[in-house]
Amino acid sequence: MTFKVLLVEDNPQNRYLVTFLLEKSGYEVVAAEDGEEAVVAVETHRPDLILMDVQLPKMDGYEATRHIKGDPRFKDIPLVALTAHSMKGDRGKALEAGCDDYITKPVDAEQLLAHIKSLLGEET
Repeated sequence: MTFKVLLVEDNPQNRYLVTFLLEKSGYEVVAAEDGEEAVVAVETHRPDLILMDVQLPKMDGYEATRHIKGDPRFKDIPLVALTAHSMKGDRGKALEAGCDDYITKPVDAEQLLAHIKSLLGEET
């Protein structure tokens, strides 16, 4: 089974690198560049997992997370905050918005894949 990951990232380089890593690891990747696109993409693509940058144009990742997790159809999709925000309180803010996990950038490839596998219930 191929898992579908929604990557919400406005930085083209970060989007490319994470997409490359995930596709190389056997995941199907759908990308969104802002929070509004993310909300629509969840409805359209029904991903198995969401990686959400929090600092996004139009609608930030916290608000997009609240929209997604507030919909009963999508509340059980694992959602990971993927962010450069690593100050005290940022993790709590992400979890309070509805994120299931929190990973800081720059991304450690092995750590990211381990988190994804764990959240999807895959063997590691």
